[in-house]
Amino acid sequence: MRAEPVMGVAGRGSGMTAVVIVGAGPTGLMLACELRTAGVETVVLESLAEPSGQSRALALHARSAEVLDQRGLLEPFLEEGVVWPNGHYAGLPLDMNRLDGRHKYTLHLPQSRVEALLEKAAVELGADIRRGHEVTGFVQSDEGIEVTVRTEQGEHRLSCGYLVGCDGSRSVVRGHAGIGFPGTPSSLWGVLADVDAFDAPVAAREAIITERGWFSLIPLNDKLTRLMFIQDEPPEGDIENLTSDRLRTMVHHMTGLDLEIGRPHWSSRFGDASRLAERYREGRVLLAGDAAHIHFPLAAQGMNTGIQDAANLGWKLAATVNGWAPPGLLDTYHAERHPVGDFVCTNVRAQITLTFPVDRMAPARQLLSRLLEFDDVHDYLAGRMSGTDVRYPTADTEPDEYLGRRLPDAVVSTTDGETTVLGALRRGRGVLLDLSRRADLSAAGAWAGRVDVVHAEPVAELPPEAFLLRPDGHVVWRGATGGNALTDALHAWFGSAAVRSAETAAGA
Repeated sequence: MRAEPVMGVAGRGSGMTAVVIVGAGPTGLMLACELRTAGVETVVLESLAEPSGQSRALALHARSAEVLDQRGLLEPFLEEGVVWPNGHYAGLPLDMNRLDGRHKYTLHLPQSRVEALLEKAAVELGADIRRGHEVTGFVQSDEGIEVTVRTEQGEHRLSCGYLVGCDGSRSVVRGHAGIGFPGTPSSLWGVLADVDAFDAPVAAREAIITERGWFSLIPLNDKLTRLMFIQDEPPEGDIENLTSDRLRTMVHHMTGLDLEIGRPHWSSRFGDASRLAERYREGRVLLAGDAAHIHFPLAAQGMNTGIQDAANLGWKLAATVNGWAPPGLLDTYHAERHPVGDFVCTNVRAQITLTFPVDRMAPARQLLSRLLEFDDVHDYLAGRMSGTDVRYPTADTEPDEYLGRRLPDAVVSTTDGETTVLGALRRGRGVLLDLSRRADLSAAGAWAGRVDVVHAEPVAELPPEAFLLRPDGHVVWRGATGGNALTDALHAWFGSAAVRSAETAAGA
C-alpha cells in the first residue's frame, strides 16, 4: 500500500489538468461524471469526431441503475429505456424481481443512448470532452504525465496528474503503460445487425437456441430491431454490409423461421476472446472498462462492469487529487475491481460453455434449468448477473451480511422529509446513515465535508443501526453505537481528520 502524493485541488493554476480520461464510451463518461461531482478538473479525449451511433450493449443492470441513481442521473435513462423484469443466465430466464433494493429489473437501452445521456450529464457537470483527439502516447514521471495528442490541426501535448484508459480492447493507454493483457482467443463467433423494426412471430428478448446456434430478436425502439446470431463457426462473407436477404437466410438456417427482415442499418461480427489486464494501475496510469477486461458480449456484462469500475475508481481518484485520500486508497481500486473483472470473464465463459456445442450441452442446460427452481441458486445467479452481490474485502474478519456490500436502497424519513439510501449519496460524499435513533455518532463531525451524517427513522428493510457508506454506496462500518470502530473506519476510508478537504476549506 503506497502513500499518494497530495496534488491539491485539481491542479488549478499549475497548467496541469488533474485527470485526463481517454475514451468517451460509457465507462469514460461515467468516470467523468464521478470526478466532476467531486470538483475535479477532467478532460475526456475521444478519437472519434462524432459518436458512432452503434450499440453493442443493450441493457443496464440493477447495480448500474443504482450507480446512476446515487448521483441523481437515472431519470432520463428510465424515460427512454424499457424496464424488463427478467435477465438471463446462458439464455435461461432470471427473475430480477427477486433482488433486494428498489431497482429490481433490467433496463433495456442501447449503448448509443447510454453514451449520449452520460455525455450530456458529464458536460453539464463541467467535464471538457474533446472529440477528434487521438492519444498516440505518453511519458510518465513522478510529477505527472505528458500525453501526446493528434488532431486534424496537428499534434500537441497535454500535461495531467493522472491518466485513465477507458479506450477499449485495443487500448493505447494500456499498451504504452506496458500492462499485459493475457487471455484466450476466440473459438465462438457472433453477428449483430440492427434493422428496421418489423413484426415477427418471435418472443422478443428471449433466446432461440437450436443445434445450429443461438438467435435473439430485441426491439431497440419503435424504429430499430437488433438481431443477434451466435455460432461455433466463423461467419462467411462480408458481415459489415449484410442485406435483408442474407439476414433472412441466416435466420432460416439457424431457426427454420421465415422472417421478413427489415432494412439493415449496421452489422458487425464478434468473437469470444477473453482477456484481463494484469493490473489496473501503473503509477499515475489507471485502466477501466474494456481497456481492463474483455469477453464475449453476453447480457451487456462488459458495459455494466465498466460503469461500475468508474463508480469504484471515481471517488478514490478524486480523494487523491483533492488531497485527503488515506495511504493506499487508490491501490484498493485494483484490489477490489480486478477480482470482479476476473469473475465476469469466467462467468461469461461458463455461460458459453453451457450453450455450445448445443447438442452436447442440452443435458447440462436441462439440469441448470431445474437448479434455477431452487431459490438459493436463482438468487445467487441473479445477484451475479445484476452486479448487486459484489462484496469488497474489509478489515473485519467476522462474516457480516452488510460489510463490503452496497447497502440495499430503501425509502427513509429524515427531519427534512423522505429520501432514499441512494438519494443520500447524491453529493458524492461518504454517508453515515443513522437508523438507530440512539447511536452516538459525534465523532463523524471531524470529517465534515467528506462524510454527511443523515439521521432517519428505522425502516423494515434494514436493521435499526447506523451504516457508514463510502461514496460508492458500499458499507465499511455498521453498529448500534459509535466508538473506536467507527473512528477507525473513518480514518481508513476518509483520511486524517486533521486534513481539511477542499470542500471544507471552501466553506461547503
